[in-house]
Amino acid sequence: EEKTFKQQTPTVREYCEKWLLMKSANVRETTMIDYRSKVKNHIMAPLGKKRMGDVTADDIRMALVPVSEKSASVFKSVVVLYKSIFNSAIKSKVISRNPTAYLSAKGGGVPQEERAALTDEQAEQLIKTVEGLPPYLFVLIGLYTGLRREEILGLKWDSVFLDADAPYLTVQRAWHTESNRPVILNELKTKAAKRNIPIPIRLLAALR
Repeated sequence: EEKTFKQQTPTVREYCEKWLLMKSANVRETTMIDYRSKVKNHIMAPLGKKRMGDVTADDIRMALVPVSEKSASVFKSVVVLYKSIFNSAIKSKVISRNPTAYLSAKGGGVPQEERAALTDEQAEQLIKTVEGLPPYLFVLIGLYTGLRREEILGLKWDSVFLDADAPYLTVQRAWHTESNRPVILNELKTKAAKRNIPIPIRLLAALR
């Protein structure tokens, strides 16, 4: 009976493709692009031909060995995908045993080196270097607001309030690429991403 059950479970590739299709119903396309890439390269590539019911914890640990050479954030996200996919298969009764039950991302991957902030002198030199050039305003906004590139590129004038008692800009959009095309999204990743940022005098003068 056990042998018959295993033969009836789909392959990892088949179930991953189904899982990705199900996720696409409520996950935005930019996130799906990331999911598809990681599932294809780190789950389907090493384990795609195995039956879901045949996959063991050791199979997954071996598949994660090459991923451990990448950044800790990539390693963690791949582990989360493994757990999500096999948890979904458990809930759908596709498999009766979860090989990711004790899988952990702790300590995996290469830790990211801390990036040192620019000194005041370095920031001033950067501003002088780009002054009069197209990136000038982009650089000023980045330096004085701390916005990410995607947030700066998503700014429009309806988000900039220069005549307020305390001038500010609001982050409510973000720039992304979908199929190599730029897209401005009104939906941010988290509620905390939507925020108001005060505009310092130097940036205020440049925006005016």
